[in-house]
Amino acid sequence: MEPVLVLNANFEPLNVCGTRRAICLILMEKANLVVNGRGVIHSVNHSFPRPSIIRLEAMIKKPRPRVKLTKKEIFRRDKFTCQYCGNKKKNLTIDHIIPRHMGGEHNWTNVITACANCNHKKGGRKLSDAGMHLRIKPYEPSSSAMYLFQNFLPNNEEWEQFLIGW
Repeated sequence: MEPVLVLNANFEPLNVCGTRRAICLILMEKANLVVNGRGVIHSVNHSFPRPSIIRLEAMIKKPRPRVKLTKKEIFRRDKFTCQYCGNKKKNLTIDHIIPRHMGGEHNWTNVITACANCNHKKGGRKLSDAGMHLRIKPYEPSSSAMYLFQNFLPNNEEWEQFLIGW
């Protein structure tokens, strides 16, 4: 089952679903096919286009999404690079710039990616006490459609025109 981009009635990207769910939405007349770049699925009596992008018939009101603060998203934001030494290693960890036992919070501006060596070197101290500095100031990633769906773009280039600007 390949991913299918689901658009709101105003062509705003909402989420990604599987091919089976997309075909069900089309058959129940809750969505229309926008792009079919994948051929056809054959059943005994019918043939169905394999959708790449569908658009819902009714407008769905959905609050603006925020990127969740997870280990995976922190690594993604920091491009899988240690923010102290700049190395791209496999043994990456999460480090709090101001340690939690010193009052540091667990939020986007206080959490960065660090390799195990740098994290051990810094220990439970502040940056100034450890004599270390950050390469890039940490930030909360934008919740743009391009950021949220960028992992799907290498295999679904036709999605890009619907993601730009949202």
